[in-house]
Amino acid sequence: MTNPTQDGSQPQGSGKPPKKRSFSNISGNLGWLVILFLLLVLLFSSSVGNNNTVLYSDFVKLMLDDEDSKKIRKITFIGVDRISVDVNDHESIKDERLKEKAGTRGKFTVNRAKLDDPGLVTQMDKLIRNGLLVDQQEDNFAGLSWFIMMILPAVILIVFFLFILPKFRDPMGGGFLSNYIKSPAKKYEKTKMKITFEDVAGLQHAKGELQEIVEFLKSPDKFTRLGATIPKGVLLVGPPGTGKTLLARAVAGEAGVPYYSISGSEFIQMFVGVGASRVRDMFKTAKDNSPCILFIDEIDAVGRMRGAGVGGGSDEREQTLNQILSEMDGFQPTETVIVLAATNRPDVLDSALLRPGRFDRHITIDRPTWQGRLAILKVHTRNKPLADNINLEMVARKMIGMTGADLRNLANEAALVATRLEKDKIDRADFEVAADRVLIGPKREEVLTPEDKRRTAYHEVGHALVTWLMPGADRPQKVSIIPRGQSLGVNLNAPDEDRFHHGLDHFKNQLVMIMGGRAADKLVYNQPYAGAESDLKRATRLARMMVTHWGMSEKLGPMTFKVGEEHVFLGKEMQEARDFSEQTAALIDSEVQNFLRQADDNAFQLLSDNRVYMEKIVDELMSREELLRDEIEDILREAGFVVTPAKSSTTIADS
Repeated sequence: MTNPTQDGSQPQGSGKPPKKRSFSNISGNLGWLVILFLLLVLLFSSSVGNNNTVLYSDFVKLMLDDEDSKKIRKITFIGVDRISVDVNDHESIKDERLKEKAGTRGKFTVNRAKLDDPGLVTQMDKLIRNGLLVDQQEDNFAGLSWFIMMILPAVILIVFFLFILPKFRDPMGGGFLSNYIKSPAKKYEKTKMKITFEDVAGLQHAKGELQEIVEFLKSPDKFTRLGATIPKGVLLVGPPGTGKTLLARAVAGEAGVPYYSISGSEFIQMFVGVGASRVRDMFKTAKDNSPCILFIDEIDAVGRMRGAGVGGGSDEREQTLNQILSEMDGFQPTETVIVLAATNRPDVLDSALLRPGRFDRHITIDRPTWQGRLAILKVHTRNKPLADNINLEMVARKMIGMTGADLRNLANEAALVATRLEKDKIDRADFEVAADRVLIGPKREEVLTPEDKRRTAYHEVGHALVTWLMPGADRPQKVSIIPRGQSLGVNLNAPDEDRFHHGLDHFKNQLVMIMGGRAADKLVYNQPYAGAESDLKRATRLARMMVTHWGMSEKLGPMTFKVGEEHVFLGKEMQEARDFSEQTAALIDSEVQNFLRQADDNAFQLLSDNRVYMEKIVDELMSREELLRDEIEDILREAGFVVTPAKSSTTIADS
């Protein structure tokens, strides 16, 4: 599916100049910064004080020394805790510290001027009679210190809340205070909404279901005259990348109405009540601009089950959900506001959100068929030069299981590969390299020893060969021993057609194919290797699903068994009660074990009886490093093996 650039009400390249900040705002902010700077300077200067302050003990020694005290010309009392001393001839003072503090000006200050020593008082009177000048003045810094300690913090707080804090914006779009509780929903005007159903490739069934919504938004009187009401909420359900958001935009584009988009996570904030306030503001805005479409993406972020899982029932998320439920109930029948929501986890949504009157219409957006994939590839390659050897239909048929986002990534990777090779057009080889990167990962620059390389080849050929030895088994499209991603080798199965029904034989063949690598290790090296860990995990999970979910065990019969696999934080129960006994649990384990042992024995027997073919393929794989399905079939025919046609389904088996 295509995804044109549509990131807000002001699209890029619209031609409008950016908003300029007014001079008055800049000068006002600068003035406040200057005032704060001056206050901080005064605070610093008052805290640091003068650098010519001497110790009180040194001052007492100077006063009591008959010879040095005669050099004091004037003493000034400043306030109650400081005095200033002027000296006539500071160079002749005996104390080096006093001489240094006095400096060239012959002046220093003393803290804690408490003249309560009788001897010091007598000496002071003596000096006054001999001509000592004594003065007293107010401490100018006393009032400033009180201001700094009492008033300045209040001034700074006022400036912070009135001028600085409003500049901090909520990352979801609102401002602080009043703007913080407003809805951050992005509005797309109907004049700028250029996406229609023609831009959405495939999804014919979903577009047909939504066409009724479009007609209602265009002409609501057509439905209301007979008393019909269109569902208020439509839930789009599907895997990630299938085009749910794009389809919602296309509905608004077809109807020509405003489109409001918001993500479920944007409601949740650290402050209690903000999410509910945003919901109220969002629905009020939608009602004021009706007819319109309100789209909530990833609604499971806020719409999970209430009162379940870890946590209480009064958190911010549940309050926000309650407000959404209330607003959707508050819609009047005449209000032409359609709420679309998208999720890939409908199983965790609250039941009140899905009841009739709210999101009662569910539209499944599934992975596209090969016709849909072909249409999507045409959309994503229409601006890319393609070579003549490109067959988009063949590419679309091979890429089973890919979503629209995956196909877009595939086309982009092919263009990047062609660019790196400095080609003028994108050819078939570029798409093959891009498919390998997307499906099985990029190549690893890892050097394997010849023995490790041959061991990997035996393992991968063991996976592949058993598919030719079993009728109707899935056959690989490519076998590789080039390290990619986390694996040393890969078997890539690409089906010839879409398949939706799988029976017991299919899953048994799958188990044999998965066990083929481990069986080859035991056959050639007489022991299993740790590289089969991922194979065993896949096989064990598949066998357990066959027994507990699909009723494929003869001993247990057509029953399903409740196995706790849900996560607590998704809103499920803390611990699911098991609905079967210990004896049944032991029987389930026994049946799973039987399926796995049977598959392992079958794979070992098939490879043991046809080892000559395995050696032929391994030798070719060692020299070429990669073999396609046609090349493997040619090798088997040359060795005398009769190749029969078979169908396959999407599977990747790695080491």
